[in-house]
Amino acid sequence: MATSQIFPRFPNLRPSLHSELRKRVNHYFEEKQIKPTGNNRLFWKAGILLTLFGLTVLHLFIFQPTWPFALAECFFLGLLIAAIGFNVMHDGSHGSFSTSESSNRLASYSMSMLGASHFLWNIKHNVIHHTYTNVDGLDDDIEVGALMRFAPNQKKYKLHRFQHIYFPSLYMIMYLYWVFAADYKKYFTQKIGEFPLGMMRRQDHIRFWLVKIWHAIAFCILPIYLFGFWPWLLGFLIMSLTAGFCLSIVFQLAHTVEDTAFPLPDTDSNKFEDEFAAHQIKTTANFGTGSKVLSWLLGGLNFQVEHHLFPKISHIHYPAISNVVKKVCDEYQLKYIEYKTMWAAFLAHVRFLRQMGRA
Repeated sequence: MATSQIFPRFPNLRPSLHSELRKRVNHYFEEKQIKPTGNNRLFWKAGILLTLFGLTVLHLFIFQPTWPFALAECFFLGLLIAAIGFNVMHDGSHGSFSTSESSNRLASYSMSMLGASHFLWNIKHNVIHHTYTNVDGLDDDIEVGALMRFAPNQKKYKLHRFQHIYFPSLYMIMYLYWVFAADYKKYFTQKIGEFPLGMMRRQDHIRFWLVKIWHAIAFCILPIYLFGFWPWLLGFLIMSLTAGFCLSIVFQLAHTVEDTAFPLPDTDSNKFEDEFAAHQIKTTANFGTGSKVLSWLLGGLNFQVEHHLFPKISHIHYPAISNVVKKVCDEYQLKYIEYKTMWAAFLAHVRFLRQMGRA
């Protein structure tokens, strides 16, 4: 895949901040005598979300309710797609859903049920985003092309002066773009940004096309046959636009806000100034961590700092280990970025977009 001659590295410090964080967090789990993966609380939540999704789809297909109720159910399906992504697929992809590898794989494939390629997302998210967070030119999550300016070093166009106004419309189409365009672009170019995919195995190719065929049949062809083209299109757009906005805004509130950093490597040494853990802390923000309801719905992604430091720990443990992370940040004089509410983070994101559009 990538070589150190091309892609930047983090300084290798001894003792490192990351090792100190790991030591203290591991001590927490040893002291409590619990596993860092999910437990029955998470399994029940996954079951509830997946069951609700299945029952809602069946109700739409079998009973074909009147259009106001049907559109409301499409909106609800959009929320469930995002919730399943946050709570089931995300933990499964990081191997933190369960101690069972097969359970993790099954949870991660829930995104395949929704039409997205798990193979491609795993490289984009787990490998690239979790390594080069907020690094312009490497982190694909902040590379939107000419329509949005997410980093200080990105080229500014006149339309960016209004990006803090039009951004919701772009966020809403994210799910549609992901499923119908981005996956295919990555597959056929065999690259994610500047990162080559490497050699795809035969089963990777087969799974990619099976997912796309399944999605076309279950989400497009069958409902068009049952309801007709225009009713399907309206319902499909409501579902997809709802899912797209929810998925987009949660991830953007965690990284593209006023206080997060956008580090670049030194041009001579090709190294970052900060070691890995410090880089993650400076480029990531938490929000609304005091709300148990929000944490339940978002799969702990409002504890994004803890997630980036410990992606293999299930999100159900983030509220507890956040106290450990905060204490270490204080000792190392690192700012722990946290917004008290989701609304405060949303406003910080809007102000950030405005600054990027007028800087």
